[in-house]
Amino acid sequence: MPRELVIGLDIGTTSVKACVFNIHGKLIAEAEEMNAFHYPQQGWVEQDTAAIERSAVTAIREAVRKADIGKDELISLGFSSAMHSLVAVDEQVKPLSPALIWADGRSAEQADRMTNKAKSDIYARTGTPIHPMTPFMKLLWMKETGYEPYREAAYFMSVKEYLIYRWFGERMIDYSMASATGLFNPSSLTWDRELLDMTGISEVQLSKLVPPTTILRGMSSEIAAEMGIQGEIPFVIGAADGQLANLGIGAILPGEVAVSVGTSGAIRQLTSHIKVSENQETFCYSFTQDTVIIGGPTNNGGIALQWLKDLFQDQGGFTEFLKAAEQVEPGSEGLFFLPYINGERAPIWNQRARGNFHGIAITHKKEHFVRAVLEGITFNLYQIGKALEAIAGEPKKIYVNGGLSRSACWLQMMADVFDAEIYVSENHHSAAWGAAWTALVATGKASSFEEIKRNIPMGEAIKPDAENSRRYKQVYEQYEKAVKAITGLF
Repeated sequence: MPRELVIGLDIGTTSVKACVFNIHGKLIAEAEEMNAFHYPQQGWVEQDTAAIERSAVTAIREAVRKADIGKDELISLGFSSAMHSLVAVDEQVKPLSPALIWADGRSAEQADRMTNKAKSDIYARTGTPIHPMTPFMKLLWMKETGYEPYREAAYFMSVKEYLIYRWFGERMIDYSMASATGLFNPSSLTWDRELLDMTGISEVQLSKLVPPTTILRGMSSEIAAEMGIQGEIPFVIGAADGQLANLGIGAILPGEVAVSVGTSGAIRQLTSHIKVSENQETFCYSFTQDTVIIGGPTNNGGIALQWLKDLFQDQGGFTEFLKAAEQVEPGSEGLFFLPYINGERAPIWNQRARGNFHGIAITHKKEHFVRAVLEGITFNLYQIGKALEAIAGEPKKIYVNGGLSRSACWLQMMADVFDAEIYVSENHHSAAWGAAWTALVATGKASSFEEIKRNIPMGEAIKPDAENSRRYKQVYEQYEKAVKAITGLF
């Protein structure tokens, strides 16, 4: 009897992953292709769109090969993608510019000049805080600086849209990716004409808005052959990685919160109500026609640990590097780390912010710095979580996914800081599984998004240590004071 398999394609900033699952969520095979970053100037972060497309083809081909997929075994494929990328393309959809990704901060001046009233009005309409991460702000920078690709562009799109056009010849964007542009109104599910006017572009230069279950057909036979699949197999447009990570880990009901930490990080909750925070601390992005996701992203997850590892010229494995933190008690003996080494989004929304170690003593060693960075990342997530709780209510269940969720030390730290049980899927590819499940829903193989809860292999819950939680409450109070004192300097 042939297997029933589905592929989730996760287009991240660090890499592209293709994951083959059976219809119950068991990972059968995976393939990963790394993406390169380019830093032409301080604060500018770019990627090669065409190279990412090639990586996606290669990743699918390798995953198909590893899983040894037979002719009638593959049901569908679904897309997940990182948010906030922007590419200017010509009439033939050939890139005129590199992809400006979420970490690109070149529009910081445009964000700084915007009045508080304008920021508040735009945030209330779009659910997207004003920040250089958004394509809205990047377009303002392009317009004001006379950026040549902007002047010559026929269309503007994300990396995901570029892949879809390359493979299917269609310009389409799902609600969640559109919401992340900062140009979209989640209440009306339309592009915001006033914001388009501000950026100097028209609606025809943007892609057609569609729900996440939209099926894409008619793939180029040449590309299908490269991937090693049948050309008629349906692809499903899917959504952004945040929404799909929540879906893929099962955090989809009221009170269920997902925390993702890879290169960057986020804490999110799905809801049927559009909600924005008074202090513009959280985002509110669409998912389906009647579902949105609220939460906050941080620029500084695993990237801060990688920076520290490189700084110490540590040549060992990442797992061993993190184990050093286990030698130190909670609180890192008075050493604090404010993890803003890459600017910051939530909760302070300040691209000019910079990281700080506070309380360094002569007795502090490498292991103290490792633990302090882990704690700084976790405290920052907790601070975002408090802002989310203020508008969405106290979390009932916390799910964790992403690369850092493979660290037992960090998972225990999460449980202790949040003083809550932490649930982790045995499948570490939640966004890919969310994309794959969306494909199953779209093709009728699954009856609903909610049904995914019966198809997630979940490990044992990590319980908080009462003494550590008590200690972390005290330490966090000091951390919060340090944040207020230092962020005022930027």
